[in-house]
Amino acid sequence: MTRGSGRFRLALILTNFCPSTMTCFKHLSLLLLLIFFADASFSQGIPVQSGRQYTGFNDKWTFSKYELTWETVTLPHTWNAKDVMDDEPGYYRGTGWYQRDLKTSPEMKGKLLFLCFDGVNQETEVYVNGQLAGKHAGGYTRFIIPVTKYLKFTGDFKNEIKVKVSNRYQEDIAPLTADFTFFGGIYRKVGLLATDPVHFYNGDYGADGIYISTPQVSAESAQVAVKSILENTDSQSRKVLLNTVVFNKEGKLVAKKTIVVNLKGGEKKTILMDLPRIIKPELWSPDSPVLYRAVSSILDARDSKILDEVTNPIGFRWFKFDAEKGFFLNGSAMKLMGASRHQDYEGLGNAVPDALQIRDIELLKEMGGNFLRVAHYPQDPVILEACDRLGILASVEIPIVNAITESPAFTENCRVMQQEMIRQNFNHPSVVMWAYMNEVLLRPKFGDDKSRQELYFKHVRELAENLEELTRHEDSSRYTMMAFHGDFDRYHKVGLTKIPMVIGWNLYQGWYGGSLDGFGQFLDKHHRELPDKPLLITEFGADADPRIRSFKPIRFDKSVEYAIKFSQVYLNEMLSRPFVNGGMVWNLADFNSETREETMPHINNKGLLTLGRQPKDTYYLYQAYLLNQPFLKIASKNWTERTGIADSSKASCTQVVQVATNLKSAELFLNGKSLGVKESVDRMCTWDVPFRAGKNQLRAFAAQHAELSDQADIDFRLLPYIFSDKHSFNALHILLGAERYFIEAEQSVLWTPDQPYRKGSWGYIGGSAFQSGNNRMSYGSDKNILGTPSDPIYQTQQVGLTAYKMDVPDGYYELNLYFSELVGGPQKEALAYNLDNSEVKENAGQRIFSVHVNGAEFLKDFNIAEEYGRTKAVQKMIRVQVTKGKGIVLDFIPIKGKPVLNALSLRKLY
Repeated sequence: MTRGSGRFRLALILTNFCPSTMTCFKHLSLLLLLIFFADASFSQGIPVQSGRQYTGFNDKWTFSKYELTWETVTLPHTWNAKDVMDDEPGYYRGTGWYQRDLKTSPEMKGKLLFLCFDGVNQETEVYVNGQLAGKHAGGYTRFIIPVTKYLKFTGDFKNEIKVKVSNRYQEDIAPLTADFTFFGGIYRKVGLLATDPVHFYNGDYGADGIYISTPQVSAESAQVAVKSILENTDSQSRKVLLNTVVFNKEGKLVAKKTIVVNLKGGEKKTILMDLPRIIKPELWSPDSPVLYRAVSSILDARDSKILDEVTNPIGFRWFKFDAEKGFFLNGSAMKLMGASRHQDYEGLGNAVPDALQIRDIELLKEMGGNFLRVAHYPQDPVILEACDRLGILASVEIPIVNAITESPAFTENCRVMQQEMIRQNFNHPSVVMWAYMNEVLLRPKFGDDKSRQELYFKHVRELAENLEELTRHEDSSRYTMMAFHGDFDRYHKVGLTKIPMVIGWNLYQGWYGGSLDGFGQFLDKHHRELPDKPLLITEFGADADPRIRSFKPIRFDKSVEYAIKFSQVYLNEMLSRPFVNGGMVWNLADFNSETREETMPHINNKGLLTLGRQPKDTYYLYQAYLLNQPFLKIASKNWTERTGIADSSKASCTQVVQVATNLKSAELFLNGKSLGVKESVDRMCTWDVPFRAGKNQLRAFAAQHAELSDQADIDFRLLPYIFSDKHSFNALHILLGAERYFIEAEQSVLWTPDQPYRKGSWGYIGGSAFQSGNNRMSYGSDKNILGTPSDPIYQTQQVGLTAYKMDVPDGYYELNLYFSELVGGPQKEALAYNLDNSEVKENAGQRIFSVHVNGAEFLKDFNIAEEYGRTKAVQKMIRVQVTKGKGIVLDFIPIKGKPVLNALSLRKLY
């Protein structure tokens, strides 16, 4: 929705580009000059023109948490960009203050001025010259504060703007809990809006007072209906012309209507207008996102002077969700495939510049996606603007996540959020669905009191019915949806499956619980028991830490390879069933969840892209499934540094390489030599590649499409099969109790899984891999290891080993041993999303052992927990002289409990 004239909207957009984006403009100085003068129209008291002006109001702010010391900031801003990533539990959830001056001028008297906030999390109070001008509750929708009556238009014209913000827990404001971080601050843009006394009413839940619908669309003609709310704040009556003009994509006028409106002093009036039919409209779709432009104007009836003007997009399309045949757009069947999205970004929290947010939608489009689930809250206006422009269908929802509060205030806040969401985004052709609850029965309260829990369920159902009725009243042209987690029987029994028009299921069989086979079975159960209810898969996904690789992938190892396998199963099952209207992978990109631990603490790793938006192998897989044009990409092309043990005494190590493609087959070359043509299975071609030490070049080709090729340059660090082989040996970096590789990019260290001791080589003697005791993990722990950014080094271990031998050649070595006590530590709430979250009680008794190196005592009576605490990273180093071919032998001597070793690093010095 365009909020003003092109010149001032351009200024708003440009002021919010990140510096790296701005450098790509050739005429940077000219753009900065335009921005300066656009903001200067208010901040320097320069006279303003008639009509609507919307300018950026994002610089020259200061911020303080406690009103003691102030720092200069530019909006968008959050105070949680850093503390959500540290090892201290929790993050600042409290109050912050923002302050800025607004300089007025005598010429501005008679104008109406408003502060427009695109998003502040989550309670806001706005003060002007010490007076409370307005409040807002809720962190994800736009709100507008009238400030005219508090401003000075005489004297020094200097006005103090102060904004009090809190992201505290508030039981009457959703969300209450969620698997994402509630960043605080004015984290979206702020604008200063000036209008004439006669204008389109902007007090309507943060919307611009114009609502455009297309009640009838076909390939032959289209009808446009416009609802406009006009306001006259003058005391005198005004006679005005309400004019609506529609232009096609070439800028040609295709429809126009003007009516005379008489407005009494202080009157608001709603006008309904049907425009002349548009013949043979160009239809909007993902393949051809044709946008028309509707310009709504209020003109003075005496001299046709423009008093206000707003521009909105129009996309002509019609659609249907069908429980048997799937989704239809413009009369044609279309499987909705795409992703959900969270709004935060690496290093920025949720205060993300426009250019980076728009890039997310471009990446979704480049993936072949045609749908965005805007989850779990309305997001920055640029997101739906980009969806309109690029042809991405969308759903939007308010943040009722996991649970509700049974209070009238909570219900009213939810209703207001729903109205704000719908009215602010009503004119986006990309939106086909409004939603309002996500996994609301995931954490049901009162589990120990069944009668009280039944009352709670009743209140949940009543809130859902309340919001469903409200949504259908607000917008009868779109569908409604709730998203449920995989407890089919619970939602059905409570009655929630009967309420929305479409059901979304968030399903993780084969990840949080169950097996991969259970996904298709669940789809068929829904179709069998709810045959009249259209179905979407609104979430599915598996964690993929891009630093973790495995050739033996298993559930919850966080390897990219397991995520590939998981996605192949889910995509095949959805695409093979017409009744599945679509699927949204969880998530487009990794996102912050402060309470999570696992291999990359505070990050949910299910994204197809990293938090910094680098593609993972899974992104390429989705391209292979979803793109319509021929596609070929080396899936692991970002795994440019590898390590592995040589095959027997050969000078190479054979490892799997996959190429993602939507073609029948592909051919792979290693250093110019063909490894053969492989048929695609589930959009992947697979080769066993014999990597040699040093540089290896991979090139993939498509026989049917000579223009398609991809290349990856791999630096391979070959480990000798036995040390007597004449391979170069400099270092070993071994993960004990693991079946996964770990890429420690910060130290340029490549960690490899351990092996049992083999004569002439290295390995452990005795013991077994650590198991955490829960049902989802075959080995290792998912606890946050304190004091390190490289948690996977310490999250696996060999327990009860008696020795570790390395038959290295004679020389001088540096040996590092890595320890962490994985048992015990603070009791934490089990992650609710894990369906197999029944934990075996840990035995946190004493563990004391000694370590000898080549017979000499190195660690005596070593008690990790007592000396360092539990789940702490501990590293011990010793230098060792090896002579007479004796190699290095570590002996682990138990005193109490079983000895452990998490990882080992050996580096040859001389």
